[in-house]
Amino acid sequence: MDFSNSLFTWYLQNKRDLPWRNTINPYPIWLSEIMLQQTKVAQGLPYFLSFIKKFPTVMHLAQADEEQILKLWQGLGYYSRARNMHKTAQIIAYELNGEFPENYKDLIKLKGIGEYTAAAIASFAFNEVVPVVDGNVFRVLSRYLDVETDIASAAAKKEFSALAKELMPLDNPALFNQAIMEFGALQCVPKNPHCNNCIFNTSCAALQKKKVGELPVKLKKTKVTNRYFNYLVFLDTANKTIINKRTEKGIWHNLYEFPVIEADGELDFETVSQKISINFSNFSLDSISVYNQSQIIHKLSHQKLHINFYRVTLNEKILNGISLDDLKNYPFPIVIFNFIEKYSI
Repeated sequence: MDFSNSLFTWYLQNKRDLPWRNTINPYPIWLSEIMLQQTKVAQGLPYFLSFIKKFPTVMHLAQADEEQILKLWQGLGYYSRARNMHKTAQIIAYELNGEFPENYKDLIKLKGIGEYTAAAIASFAFNEVVPVVDGNVFRVLSRYLDVETDIASAAAKKEFSALAKELMPLDNPALFNQAIMEFGALQCVPKNPHCNNCIFNTSCAALQKKKVGELPVKLKKTKVTNRYFNYLVFLDTANKTIINKRTEKGIWHNLYEFPVIEADGELDFETVSQKISINFSNFSLDSISVYNQSQIIHKLSHQKLHINFYRVTLNEKILNGISLDDLKNYPFPIVIFNFIEKYSI
């Protein structure tokens, strides 16, 4: 109990005042947990506030159009989270009478809700005794207990869940889960943790053994794929352009983009120009030029995108072309949205 009592004291003195912590309503708790996956609180908080304002209940979210949700999500990344969130909202609203399942076992059955999110909702909203295990918890427990298990291994989550449950007081699982995650986020941080003023600096096994920098152990390396995108911004005589929805599975599913020439490597201006002339021979081309003199690099979790934008002017009108002023209404990947903003497309 010394661990949890010390942790609670630290948490109550140091916790951040975050809106989803001031409620046991499962809707905002669920919304925040989905948004904060692979996302820092500082980045996710404005999105959370925008979503709560636009969709104050799960019914409002269920009734929304997917494009509306993707537009509001724009820039937060990992867009499958938003699509799954919308589908789950519809299930809760229309199949479960607007009521969230009240236990981990049923929550985890919902789309987009994995072990961590189910545990968070179950404990925070319904006080179920189930530990949450995220990167912060892996880090705190591996250091405090000197656990060298590879956190990327299949067995790690089960092992760390068991360790967390041993430390968790049965009468207050919600506070324990909030506290240990906050401790990892603010105190026991990945690099240069604040060991000198840590409440556990006399009991942390990794600190005593001078292993803090070695833990947690994560051996699996993410393989990064390089992709090369050459986006074509067509402009006709009426100053209209072309955009397409990405319907294939993969990155940016159901977001919009300009016509693209994807290649296995970098293409020079002449090669791109030739491909435009061949692939878009149905258009009366006027001129081709490059917008960005330096290649834009956009990093995703498993992919590194090398991006160039080309201005392609036409001597004709595009059938069903999109007005440049209307582009702001469509959900784009943030790298394309930023390009549109920068060059006032």
